Amino acid sequence: MQYEKLGHSGLFVSRLCLGTMMFGGTADETVSKAIIDHALDQGINFIDTADIYNAGESERIVGRAIAANRDKWVLATKVGNGSDAWPNQKGLSRRRLIQAVEQSLQRLGTDYIDIYYLHRPDPATPLVETVRTLGDLVAQGKIRYYGLSNFSAWQVGEIVNIAKALGIDGPIVSQPYYNAANRMPEVEHLPACAYHGLGVVPYSPLARGVLTAKYLPGSQPEEGSRIGRGDKRALQTEWREESLQLAQALQEHAKKNGASSIELAIGWVLNNRIVTSVIGGPRTLEQWQGYLKGLAYRFTAEDEALFDRLVPPGHPSTPGYTDPSYPVTGRVPRVAPHAAG
Repeated sequence: MQYEKLGHSGLFVSRLCLGTMMFGGTADETVSKAIIDHALDQGINFIDTADIYNAGESERIVGRAIAANRDKWVLATKVGNGSDAWPNQKGLSRRRLIQAVEQSLQRLGTDYIDIYYLHRPDPATPLVETVRTLGDLVAQGKIRYYGLSNFSAWQVGEIVNIAKALGIDGPIVSQPYYNAANRMPEVEHLPACAYHGLGVVPYSPLARGVLTAKYLPGSQPEEGSRIGRGDKRALQTEWREESLQLAQALQEHAKKNGASSIELAIGWVLNNRIVTSVIGGPRTLEQWQGYLKGLAYRFTAEDEALFDRLVPPGHPSTPGYTDPSYPVTGRVPRVAPHAAG
């Protein structure tokens, strides 16, 4: 197993991180524990969960499964998403962070979290309030480091500068949504991370399963698949004809090289020198073993050229596509257009 230093920290992590979003949901505890045990046997030392995954059940399962080997694991969890039922049960306020970290520590059965990610931006809370609170949590020993997930490039830079002004350590890692069908982070986000010394650990390298090539263009998804189950985010982001065609092209190329499209897609993400590690989020042990094979794939210049031909650097697979959860905010019209119809 290869390990790399995470950003400007002294922390070393495996090139593949075990993502646990499915644990406690479509992957029950028995399957989840088998995957975690297999990962440790293979030298994986990096595991990622979140307080919101399956209403906290993912954290509980992860905590129980790693308890006997807690010191070997770099444990990451997240805060920021939450219920809309009560206004202070989500977001990144000082109150919420202090409350949420205690709840996560209890569910995980540990007295410290190695990396505490801000799961998504909270426009209602000043960044200085959030960063100051993170500094307090580090000083208290409840978290060792902190990172960012789904933040824009300017927010990365602003948080780094706020931390410097407060005299505390800044974030060490960013977790963007980055894969061959979504190359937009290459424009600003990844260069910002490199400049400010943050490691990069992308999630969903298989584009929420689309790059496995199991979904065929012009066909309905299989029942039980992520798209077939009606997963909201997958339908919003990856159920696009261009992404389905991309997956088929990658699969054809991979077969010629005696590999799978999964290995090729993982290899492509890791072929970016700015990327430290990549998150694989399996539902089954077989899927997890497929992610591991991606670490052994010998990526070539021919492979890199193929990806550039299929999706231009910095672009999505679908021209003009924008994720509806992260709309473009740089234009505020003085005269707004009329609604269609």
